Amino acid sequence: MTRGKAIRRPERRIASSDASGYHGRVHLEGLLVDLDGTLYVGNEPVEGAREAVDGLKHSGLALRYVTNTTRKPRREVSNHLRSLGFEVEEVEIFTPARAAAGLIGDRSCYPLVDDSLLEDLRGVTLVEDHPDYVLVGDLGGGFTYDRLNAAFRLLADGAELLALQKNRYWRKEDGLSLDAGPFVAALEYASGKSATVVGKPERDFFRLALADMGLEPHEVAMVGDDAEADVAGAQAAGLTGILVRTGKYRLGAEGKPDLLLESFAKLPEALRSRRQASRISRDLKPET
Repeated sequence: MTRGKAIRRPERRIASSDASGYHGRVHLEGLLVDLDGTLYVGNEPVEGAREAVDGLKHSGLALRYVTNTTRKPRREVSNHLRSLGFEVEEVEIFTPARAAAGLIGDRSCYPLVDDSLLEDLRGVTLVEDHPDYVLVGDLGGGFTYDRLNAAFRLLADGAELLALQKNRYWRKEDGLSLDAGPFVAALEYASGKSATVVGKPERDFFRLALADMGLEPHEVAMVGDDAEADVAGAQAAGLTGILVRTGKYRLGAEGKPDLLLESFAKLPEALRSRRQASRISRDLKPET
């Protein structure tokens, strides 16, 4: 994959007064954007999100899309975005399966994942007996006792546990639903092994997207609806964390985002306002 080069442009700054724990300004060159819950919920785009994406792109910011979805391959994620009116290229999307394939390399794994995801694991040796890894994604109703017990036995025989993500829950059209995390935790408890997680909030996952953008952590903000995986994970990796009140957002579980917005649609104006405030502050600064 060819890495995108950063486009140099006027300075953009965030100075959020409505987010606790943040007292600085950030020079932004790019954004990492969560998908489900941030740009859309199920099959419905968040109101104003499409226009916001277009505006941010036209402003010169580099955008990449980072998702913990493990039910769809990147091709389907890209197609879904396009069906909702978002102009996103497949190469701009970063998924845990993409990261896992790189980590597994020439070793083998037992895939406890949706069959559709196997196309993103091309090149990985998939086996049912004596794997190096048990790879776990979100199977939803496919997490049967028999499948979980088969995975447990492989772990007991020496395989390592690799989780595409460890989210607790996510929001579907009909409400909150269990994600892969509780099932990963069950396998950890039963086997006595700790899972290696490859999706958000792991630093290496964010760094994969940063490397593709050609940007440093302090030049990029992460925007998402998950206070743990999106915001806190990004902040731990050195990025600015922006939380939106859509998707799985829950009042009282905000954590400490650098910026808190009603929705992604409000982001372009928030960035403009803070850039203007920064300029006024510099203009009013007394000369020494």
